[in-house]
Amino acid sequence: MNCKQFNSISLEEVLLSLGHVPTKQNEKEAWYLNPFATESQASFKLDKRINAWYLHSEGVGGNNTDFMKKYLNTSVNEVLDWAQKQNFYSFHQQQQIKKSEPNYRIDEIFDLQNPNLKRYLQERGLSPKIYDYIKEVRFTVGEKKLYTIGFENLSGGFELRNSFYKGSLLKKDISILNLNRIVQSISNIENKNIKAVAVFEGFMDALSFVEMQKSFTGDILVMNSIALLNKSIEHLKNYSDIKLFLDNDNAGIKCKSQIIKSFPQAKDYSGIYSNYKDLNEFLIHRIENNKAIKSGKQSEKFPEPDKLQEIKQETEIKNSNGFKRKR
Repeated sequence: MNCKQFNSISLEEVLLSLGHVPTKQNEKEAWYLNPFATESQASFKLDKRINAWYLHSEGVGGNNTDFMKKYLNTSVNEVLDWAQKQNFYSFHQQQQIKKSEPNYRIDEIFDLQNPNLKRYLQERGLSPKIYDYIKEVRFTVGEKKLYTIGFENLSGGFELRNSFYKGSLLKKDISILNLNRIVQSISNIENKNIKAVAVFEGFMDALSFVEMQKSFTGDILVMNSIALLNKSIEHLKNYSDIKLFLDNDNAGIKCKSQIIKSFPQAKDYSGIYSNYKDLNEFLIHRIENNKAIKSGKQSEKFPEPDKLQEIKQETEIKNSNGFKRKR
């Protein structure tokens, strides 16, 4: 996707995918609360006729690319990389001559059964321990039928994965779950006095945490997209003990920096998997290494970062809100 293609996508759809809805609108324009900061009066104007925005409170505006550069605080290339992964409906609509209805249909959603999906999870280092937190989603795209692992978000949408497919269905949103309460509604989150939260970019890393941990009590927040950073920060205001397990790439580092800027007390645990892109990659390599050691093909002990020892000590001191590696 290039800038011209991204700028032709409905900005209204982009805003909706990020969880922003207008406070008032008509056929020509829509007004939103500032997507970049907290405010009580809507000052963000979307001109539907030219698909452009203007933020009156800051005196800035532009097209889709300008918006996402400011929203993600990143480069044009990273904005386009993000946009390519979003599966915007209006973008696909432009590419089809005839389109009278959405190009996908959800057929079934049920507990995980498919052996191929179970095998895929096993390849990612995940056991039946995590099955309660996912669904099997069967859907049709065009004339092609697909089945995937589905991870539900707070708006009833799903992040989808299998060995050859990565995407999402319905509205994009963050996910919040607890090891004892699966997916919760927003009202439940606000009413529960939960102090600890572990934060992840994607659900595979969150499931890896579930797989490895033994004594963590609290919530797990999955951003599902770095574009939902601001919304994630709003939810993190409900917690006093914030543990970060973000990716060790440029996007993850920027997210971590923004969260710590908003919550200086937040603790970064990416040092556990500093030699790997993310927690799931770390888990996969650890399992492969352990198998190699047991088979006698490798005698070198799998490196254990010093910070992991700190978490172990913290867990021993605080029986709750701890993180232990699964042996």
